[in-house]
Amino acid sequence: MANLPSRLHHTAYVTKDMEATRHFYEDILGLPLIATWCESDELFGKLRTYCHCFFGIGDGGALAFFQFADKEDEALFVPDIPATPFVHLALNVDAEFQAGLEQRIRDHKIEANYVLEHGYCRSVYVVDPNGMTVEFTLDDPRALTRNDFVRLGLLTAA
Repeated sequence: MANLPSRLHHTAYVTKDMEATRHFYEDILGLPLIATWCESDELFGKLRTYCHCFFGIGDGGALAFFQFADKEDEALFVPDIPATPFVHLALNVDAEFQAGLEQRIRDHKIEANYVLEHGYCRSVYVVDPNGMTVEFTLDDPRALTRNDFVRLGLLTAA
């Protein structure tokens, strides 16, 4: 069997307002803008121009957002994001990042946010300018890991 993917390279979303998205992810959430790329490609029978911005995460992966130059393309390719907290992106963070994030949320008066103490982790949720819920999870050090389950005989080693 081939090796599993080594990490997430990027996950891609679309936006109608790249500057609002950049401000939110870079200035408020603290994810660095690591690359911007604009291109025109023949896609689905038409030349389409779009720009994508990549915001870095700690493992070398990124969150990518696309914005189309043409409003027709935007209407065709930008879906409505479900207004539910159960469809969301979850990122693992340390205590320092989570505390800083909560302070930045307060400083910027971001109202679309909440905190849940799940028991196995503490999660800060915030809704981005596109309507997507993003969760920042701090694992509880008492939570069991995969290695714990293997040691207890509940899972086999990979």
